[in-house]
Amino acid sequence: MLIQLLEPGMTPPPHAEEKEIAIGIDLGTTHCVVAYSTEHKPTVLSFDNGEKLLPSIVDYTDSVLVGHKEGAGIRSIKRLIGRQTIPVDLQLHYPQAVLSDKSIRLKIGNQELTPVEISAEILKVIKQNAEAALGKSVHKAVITVPAYFDEAARQETKQAANLAGLEVLRLINEPTAAALAYGLDKQVEGVYAIYDLGGGTFDVSILKFTRGVFQVLATGGDTLLGGDDVDYLIQQSLIETNPAHAAFITPSVARKLKELMVDQPQATIEVNDQTLSLTQGMLKELCQPLIHKTLSICKQALTDANITLEALKGVILVGGSTRLFTVRQSVGDFFKTMPLTDINPDEVVALGAALQAEALTHGSETLLLDITPLSLGVETMGRLVEKIIERNTPIPVAIAQDFTTYQDGQTAMQIHVVQGEREFVCDCRSLGEFTLTEIPSMVAGAAKIRVTFQLDADGLLTVSAKEMATGLMQQIEINPAYGLGDAEMIQHLRDNFANGTADIEQRLLVEAKVEANQMMIQLKAAISEDGDLLTMAKREEITAALLLLEKTVVFDDRNAIKEGMQQLENASFSFAEQRINRSISRALSGQKVSNLGE
Repeated sequence: MLIQLLEPGMTPPPHAEEKEIAIGIDLGTTHCVVAYSTEHKPTVLSFDNGEKLLPSIVDYTDSVLVGHKEGAGIRSIKRLIGRQTIPVDLQLHYPQAVLSDKSIRLKIGNQELTPVEISAEILKVIKQNAEAALGKSVHKAVITVPAYFDEAARQETKQAANLAGLEVLRLINEPTAAALAYGLDKQVEGVYAIYDLGGGTFDVSILKFTRGVFQVLATGGDTLLGGDDVDYLIQQSLIETNPAHAAFITPSVARKLKELMVDQPQATIEVNDQTLSLTQGMLKELCQPLIHKTLSICKQALTDANITLEALKGVILVGGSTRLFTVRQSVGDFFKTMPLTDINPDEVVALGAALQAEALTHGSETLLLDITPLSLGVETMGRLVEKIIERNTPIPVAIAQDFTTYQDGQTAMQIHVVQGEREFVCDCRSLGEFTLTEIPSMVAGAAKIRVTFQLDADGLLTVSAKEMATGLMQQIEINPAYGLGDAEMIQHLRDNFANGTADIEQRLLVEAKVEANQMMIQLKAAISEDGDLLTMAKREEITAALLLLEKTVVFDDRNAIKEGMQQLENASFSFAEQRINRSISRALSGQKVSNLGE
């Protein structure tokens, strides 16, 4: 077949395929932004009202309306994505929320809707407006999520996009997207901190820019801290000083006052014939506890990345809440440098997502290396956690680790997947479990089970277990039913830092007990099989050492347990040698000497 070539200037035939179109979406708690990139130049698209920010509000009063600021619409639905319960801090904000079948639903009229369904309505409008602005159909997107979104929240974000008719090419962490946009636009190199304070979440990432490679070194955050919390504090302060007008002082009123404060020392607003005012001093006093929490998280992220303040080239501000003067001043004081604000903090995340969307559909010379925010592992004997993927590991990643059986003749193994930083299962969060069966019956420790954790670029996890002798394999994909709650995720890290030393000491004690119990089980089995090799005196010596260890292992004295194990090992050493000699004799029985050299 001949290949047809076009002459210069000729029009391509009608059937020539156009390049894929993929958009970048910042699905924010307070506002959403959508952008499109071509030839590495991202542009924020406007919505049908001419605005570039779409309020994340869904109103079901008559028909479904998205983005209307007035009215009793559902706001900040992103805060409920991936949750199984409603934190106390959020219960007042979602009076219509009910728990049904281990999931959250919002009672709206005669229907109950999930956060996924409500988020899908926002994404539908984003898709429609992008198609109108570009004049083409849009079916693919890169969507940004907080760095500290857990497995469930990421899965539900993808589900919402699918309901809206969008294929998610990749979920990208918000501070990483911002860094991508800033780094490519400014051609920077070096280590930067990305301080992202949005409407409902706070994230910080430490990134290294090197000749087109964007590597996340560490990340931290709090998914229950953002501009919504500032609005609530302003509202409560205004109610305290104007109790007679409390019914009219809504979160919307507080938000308007806050937005007026961005570039002026004082703001006033009329509500029910009452003048409400707010000054920079009042706002600073209200915000300081929240800002202090964000800076504590920044300090930990720098420690995790092993980066000093002096080594930072700068700090990039992201998120609408960073427009506040008190936030910028506090961040500048902490990092000892003026924050970089020359890219619109409301738009920079969407711009980065658009660049990544273009890279995934048309190729790119840049390389994005993200990380996982929390460790992932499996439960081992003694209810201990064996971490397989450590937190701050670059993703995508696949790591395998070999395990073995605990008892003789064990033919099944329970694989329990957990997420967290503590040493014991009870202090971490269960993500899922499955059973590997039909393991060949062998002595304890002989079987080889390879457990593989695969974490993709979206931070979604698949776990498999394979028995190496038979090739038998089972696997599980982590889904929303197993998600780690956002508040719990932050608490896991705080607990780990507070209890790390004590956890390690307790782990060493439990490991010693597990080892001692396994030693006693194996020795009792050996005596049952080859006890005829023992003299009466040697049997009594081993029995005495066994009884002593059985009594010692009950107590929490690791040194005493180790000493008891050593005594039992000394008492049974000659017995072990006799058993080896018997095994060799049995193996060689009937063999000719001439055959042994073959």
